[in-house]
Amino acid sequence: MSTILAILIAIILLFIIILFAKGIRVIPQASAMIIERLGRYHKTLKSGFNVIIPIIDRPRTIDVIFTKKMVDGRVYQYTKVMDKLDLRETVYDFPRQNVITRDNVVIEIDAIIYYQIMDPFKATYEIANYPDAIEKLTKTTLRNVIGEMDLDETLSSRDKINNRLRIILDEATDKWGIKINRVEIQDINPPKDIKDAMEKQMRAERDRRAIILSAEGEKQAAILQSEGIKQSAINKADGDKQAKILQAEGEAQAKVKIAEAEAVAIKTIAAAISSTKTDPGTYLIALKYIEAFKELSTGKDNKTVFMPFESSSILASLGSIKEIFKQ
Repeated sequence: MSTILAILIAIILLFIIILFAKGIRVIPQASAMIIERLGRYHKTLKSGFNVIIPIIDRPRTIDVIFTKKMVDGRVYQYTKVMDKLDLRETVYDFPRQNVITRDNVVIEIDAIIYYQIMDPFKATYEIANYPDAIEKLTKTTLRNVIGEMDLDETLSSRDKINNRLRIILDEATDKWGIKINRVEIQDINPPKDIKDAMEKQMRAERDRRAIILSAEGEKQAAILQSEGIKQSAINKADGDKQAKILQAEGEAQAKVKIAEAEAVAIKTIAAAISSTKTDPGTYLIALKYIEAFKELSTGKDNKTVFMPFESSSILASLGSIKEIFKQ
């Protein structure tokens, strides 16, 4: 009888230990667990050590469908059963989407979303499958946003698209207890014919810019060359001017020196003539006639020399000149 009692006591103790172990819940950091008591929401367990009542309290499990994109481009979906919610920021990279722009061009857009669960209660009870709901909402919003823009605007306004998507998605997911932190457009692929046309346009634009730059370079070179020629001409004119000024000054100084020398000579001759009582003016005129006769006699073309009538009186003064030199 005592053996049976001991076995019963051991079974009861084992059952209590198992129940106690079932009632202990250790939640990792940045995680949360929804607890239901008899099928109704009871509380949210936060990170750390928690105790619940076994059998009565049970964790709420949710089935979440995730869409995963492989490196080779293939896409497949898988279902994950979770009893704990991850409160960290999560990156969701959903498959590429075909979107039509306002000018009826079909483009392929690859986007990723950074989201975070802010309220575990709403993420569990307000939406059945929040990853799939976020993906569908993003696809719809992306079509609406891109449908209002032309192709050129779409290609050049990634930041604008990212900001508009983030605002719209954040407002829509707020009632689910989820915050959209960031939306990033990874790639935008237009059709092949559009790409070819864009490449031709880019090449034409580069050629146009090259021609403009070349023309600007030639223009600047011509301007610099003309400025160099202009400056050279100015410098040459200044040089010629200075040379003429210096030459004129030299000639003026030479004439002054000659005049001064002639003046001294005349004074000397006048002093000598005065002693012989001869007219200095007559003497100078006689010298000029002699010089003129000398030039006429050495000429190559003129063989006939005409003597003025008054020259005989001038020649008469040569006797007095002879007397001057004798003295």
